Amino acid sequence: MKQMLNVALPKGRLGEKVYDMFEKAGFECPSIKEKNRKLIFENEEKGVRYFWVKPSDVAIYVERGAADIGVAGKDILLEYEPDVFELLDLDIGKCRMAVAAPKDFHDDKSKTLRVATKFSNIASTYYKSVGRDIDIIHLNGSIEIAPILALSDVIVDIVETGATLRENNLEVFETVVPISARLIANKSSYRFNSEIIEKIEKELANQVEAKND
Repeated sequence: MKQMLNVALPKGRLGEKVYDMFEKAGFECPSIKEKNRKLIFENEEKGVRYFWVKPSDVAIYVERGAADIGVAGKDILLEYEPDVFELLDLDIGKCRMAVAAPKDFHDDKSKTLRVATKFSNIASTYYKSVGRDIDIIHLNGSIEIAPILALSDVIVDIVETGATLRENNLEVFETVVPISARLIANKSSYRFNSEIIEKIEKELANQVEAKND
C-alpha cells in the first residue's frame, strides 16, 4: 500500500481556502467536499490524507508527527514556538497582532502596564523589545472587555477588520506583527518525504506568486 502524506488542515473558512489551494496544486480529495461529519479524508491515488483539526492544534499534530505537513497561523507559531519547519507564507488568512486600548488611553510610563491577552508569549516578547515593564493577564475569552472593566490598561489580540474593537470603544494603538497562514512541516517527515512535500510547496508557492503578480 502506498504511503500516505498526512496533512492537517485548520477547521473553518481558512481551512477551506487552504484545501482549494491544495486541490489546484493537483492534490485533490473530492470526499472532503461532501457534507458529512467525517474528519479524515484520503485520496489513495494521490497519496494524501487530509484531516480537519482546531486551528491552534495544527502545529501540535505536525510537531509530534501525526501530520507530515499542515497550515497554521503565524500567531500560533510565534506564541507556541513549535519545533517545525516553516516552509511558506500562503498569503491568506491575513490579519495582524495589535495593541488596542480605550480611545482616551495614555501610556503612563512610570507605572507597570497591565496587558490582557491570549498571546502571553507574543505580548511579552514585544514589550521586552521596546523596554516596557508589563503585567500580563492571560485570558482565554472576550479580551475586549478587560480594559472596559479596568482589569487591564491595554489588550494584545488579533485584529482583522477592527469592528469588534470599535463596537467596544477601543482602537488600535500599535501593530505588533502581521499574521498570515503558513505551510509547516514535521522535521523528520520533511527529510523522508522531501519529494512530495517540496512538490506541494512549489505548487503552492506558484499560486501565491500568481496572485501577487
